[in-house]
Amino acid sequence: MRRTKKVAYHLFILFITVLAISTNLFAWQGKVVGACDGDTITVLHDGKGEKLRLYGVDCPESHQDFGQKTKKFTSSMAYGKIADVEPVTTDRYGRTVALVKVEGKSLNEELLKAGLAWVYTKYCNKPFCSQWKKLEDQARQNKTGLWTMPNPIPPWEFRRGNRKK
Repeated sequence: MRRTKKVAYHLFILFITVLAISTNLFAWQGKVVGACDGDTITVLHDGKGEKLRLYGVDCPESHQDFGQKTKKFTSSMAYGKIADVEPVTTDRYGRTVALVKVEGKSLNEELLKAGLAWVYTKYCNKPFCSQWKKLEDQARQNKTGLWTMPNPIPPWEFRRGNRKK
């Protein structure tokens, strides 16, 4: 009986520790105070600006075709508004990668619908990513946004090309 209580105590301590460490993985709300580009925004969290990368999408770079238009779209949809942030992970730059909703609309999805983003299939591995791919395909078929161009360069290829220079 004593051993069972000891194991339960250690499991409880482990649970509390994991909970304390992962508190930044819980959903939170904050005011959007900036749009760095189409897929990166700054949201107030615990009194300071936190840079967020939108999960599962990749938008044109700011100096790429449609880059400024995408930034303006994100800014007009989110700037000054309260965002619901659901962290998914952290990227190699230390940014929170998240699903973001503004006024009940998914910013991630709205970028795809507007034809201003690609599904970032390298990193989008949740069940809903296949549905997002359909949104991208619809925008492509309807020649919406960047899909008005015959062969838009995906941002990951654009970045790779710029690194080689």
